[in-house]
Amino acid sequence: MKAIVLRKPGLDPVLSVEDTETPSPSKGEVLVRLRWASLNHLDLWVKRGLPGGKYPMICGADGSGFIEELGADVDGLSRGDEVLLDPTISCGTCEYCRKNEHSLCIEVALLGERRDGTFAQYISVPHQNVHRVPKGLSLEEAAAFPLTFVTAWRMLVSKAGLRKDEWVLIHGIGGGVSTAALVLSVKKGARAIVTSSSEKKLDKAKDLGAAFTVNYSTQNTEREVMRITEKRGVDVVVDSIGKSTWLGSIRSLAKGGRLVTCGATTGPDPATDIVRIFWNQLSIFGSTMGSRSEFSDMVTAVEEEGLRPVIDSKYTMENFLQAHRRMEEAGQFGKILIEIPRGEGCGDHS
Repeated sequence: MKAIVLRKPGLDPVLSVEDTETPSPSKGEVLVRLRWASLNHLDLWVKRGLPGGKYPMICGADGSGFIEELGADVDGLSRGDEVLLDPTISCGTCEYCRKNEHSLCIEVALLGERRDGTFAQYISVPHQNVHRVPKGLSLEEAAAFPLTFVTAWRMLVSKAGLRKDEWVLIHGIGGGVSTAALVLSVKKGARAIVTSSSEKKLDKAKDLGAAFTVNYSTQNTEREVMRITEKRGVDVVVDSIGKSTWLGSIRSLAKGGRLVTCGATTGPDPATDIVRIFWNQLSIFGSTMGSRSEFSDMVTAVEEEGLRPVIDSKYTMENFLQAHRRMEEAGQFGKILIEIPRGEGCGDHS
């Protein structure tokens, strides 16, 4: 099969399209013939090098396609089913998995991080990680929402408990998680304030339902939040930026507010304000990926509530370096897709 292989971490060229061995499903696994995959910032971090990373590695956490083969002891799925993948692989037996906290699993591994991923014609994964594509969703859309939507779901629904009419501040609109957070916030009936240095991205955010926008290159985010909320502050802040936004995020919260973070792209060691945290009784949540039940709930919501991912652009496997470049330059608004060439298999429905 053809796959995008990372031979070693570093700067380009370290990725290339290669012919590799097609995997076979072990007991309890499913072999999926992929048709679409999408990029995440995880792919950039893996390319730059992660502690304990394995190489060579097939990158890619998100993917959709058709079931090609079922391993032993797999029920409830059929050859030819259109499916998408939950990218979080967990052991299912440790103390955290038994508590339905699979993203805290002591052996957790993400597709494309510590286990070969979706930038390939075929992938074999545990059957628990295979979900039928929700009705009304295209295969392209099915590859565009798993990692970012389950991350946003755990942050906003499970951790922060976002409610109708609450104020939510979302930093850095345009990335996959921030855009998913906006889509979810609007569906929950919350009032979203989003930030970016790009007026084009802010205009697109308005089209998705953002109540207010802030251009942090020309405006002070904290002051604008207080002006918009009449000095009250927001109920929830979604902050994956880290050092450059952290103190302003804390100061933007209303009394009893909740800050939820899933990343630190500008650094992990920000200044903070402990007095404000205890005096205003703020809550700070760390969040990573989601549990199996959260992923299932998110997939159900996609089908029943009409949630849809935002797709920025599509690339072929042959020009995947252009896709990486677009993400590295932060030019995207929504998800960047890679079309996987058809592999030989059980018919092709796309």
